[in-house]
Amino acid sequence: MAEKTLLVERRDKVALLTMNRPDNLNALNRDLQDSIIGACEEIRNDDNIWVVVLTGSGRGFSSGADLRGGRPEGVIEQSRQERIDVYSWVGRLATAIYRTIDKPIIAAVNGVAAGAGMSVALACDMRVGTPNTRFKVVFLERSLCTDTGMSFFLPRIVGYSRACDLIFTSRFVEAEEAYRIGLLDRLVPADKLIDESIALANQIATLPPVAMQVARRVLQQSMESYLEEQLRNESFGLIMARRAPHDMQEQRDSFLERRPPKFTGK
Repeated sequence: MAEKTLLVERRDKVALLTMNRPDNLNALNRDLQDSIIGACEEIRNDDNIWVVVLTGSGRGFSSGADLRGGRPEGVIEQSRQERIDVYSWVGRLATAIYRTIDKPIIAAVNGVAAGAGMSVALACDMRVGTPNTRFKVVFLERSLCTDTGMSFFLPRIVGYSRACDLIFTSRFVEAEEAYRIGLLDRLVPADKLIDESIALANQIATLPPVAMQVARRVLQQSMESYLEEQLRNESFGLIMARRAPHDMQEQRDSFLERRPPKFTGK
């Protein structure tokens, strides 16, 4: 029986997703792509999961698209839907992580993140790395344009000119530089990566989940809007955040009673 390419582990309110192709540096073959997209759809509808951590097994996060992997056995040609899909798998993967999951997602970048694997890490809301973490854009070396949302995420994270530097040179970015320029939000010892990432996720999960999801949506909207439009987005976000009456009451009661709040998302 073939081993699963994506491992899903639940730790209280946190889902830990582990890309599981260590012999290929977690290269993104068809099965792994579909498994990540499917997991994002399931997690979106699971009210018991509040935060997600995505990592890779072995010594790498993901080396990008699997250039050696063909189509799944028995699949001869693309389906009609695939032939007319303007986003292709790379677009579906980026939108699954950035949009579909609709909950905070943290990339625990345990090693190299290259090409589409780097894009996957950038599509996450935050990135935690170790001294072993390395980023590399790669695309131009393969005579390709960036994909999987790289041209959207990278300049918004590090700025336009730094994005040009990393894309045009295709050089490795080591952990210290990655942390300095904003590719990494936390830099922790290698043997503490998962523990620290889960701890960060648990910290996020102490806050009301409806308000958290709305805050995430509003932040994403801010990446593509102007001030007046964003003020309207925030006003609508306030309305949405209040749709958890228990948590609205709990935040007030816990403050007045000087005790830690117990949010439920209801």
